[in-house]
Amino acid sequence: MEHHHSHSHNHDLKGRKLVITIILNIVITVSQIIGGFLSGSLSLLSDALHNFTDVISLIISYIATVLSKKEASTKRTFGYKRAEIIAAFINSSTLIIIAIILIIEAIKRFSHPQEIESELVIWLSLIAIFANGFSVLLIKKQAEDNMNMRSAYLHLLTDMLASVAVLFGGLLMKFYQLYWVDAVLTLVIALYLVWVSYKLLKESFNVLMLFTPDNVKIESIVAEIQKHPLIKNVHHVHIWQLNDSEMHLEAHIDFNKNIKLSEFEVILNEIEETLFHTYQINHINIQPEFRKDDSKFIIVQD
Repeated sequence: MEHHHSHSHNHDLKGRKLVITIILNIVITVSQIIGGFLSGSLSLLSDALHNFTDVISLIISYIATVLSKKEASTKRTFGYKRAEIIAAFINSSTLIIIAIILIIEAIKRFSHPQEIESELVIWLSLIAIFANGFSVLLIKKQAEDNMNMRSAYLHLLTDMLASVAVLFGGLLMKFYQLYWVDAVLTLVIALYLVWVSYKLLKESFNVLMLFTPDNVKIESIVAEIQKHPLIKNVHHVHIWQLNDSEMHLEAHIDFNKNIKLSEFEVILNEIEETLFHTYQINHINIQPEFRKDDSKFIIVQD
């Protein structure tokens, strides 16, 4: 069966777009850090801190994209295909950690609101909105089917929304002197970060732990394979994702009779085609058996 892999052109395109977003976020971060200290705005500093994590996460995503292009070798038989999954896990983890820090700081500031130079907050948040909005549109397409790019996309999207909140807060502080809004917005931004990061953290963790994908039911696959008249039993089944584009299956198949190798090849091809088109499993490793004395449970612990 023909396996489907990402093309180097897509990797190069992702790399170029990530470089652009990294440069934009460095500019935003430096501006907001300076502006946050000058204005005294915690929400602006929290946005700057989030932007700083964006820079780190985007650099990690870029490195992962570059590594994922490297060819496999005898020492690294899968190459660096997991690099982007690791990047997604790191990025989602840092988002949650940053969110917890922001929640603690917001609670402290809520008790002691400070006067803030709102004019600076407004202008810097506007710059951040446009820069991050451009970055979000730039990588949106690649984020649809790549976990690494989706983690970068989430960083940028949440930061754009955070900047919108900061702008709103700056306007309230400028016209109504509601300085406590700064702490409230920081808290809202932090809680939103936790909400959007958890799903990606769980998804990347499941891939790294070789868990069966949520949308795959092993029982259904076993039943599908066992429809073949020559197959007696399917057992020792493991299904896992290597990365966003590769799903692997290994299993033992117990046959009703001692078939020829050429017959097995025909049956194997049928199984590969069925599992690829029905379940998007594109790497299959089958061990044929006949009257072998082993456990016939569907899944066994190695």
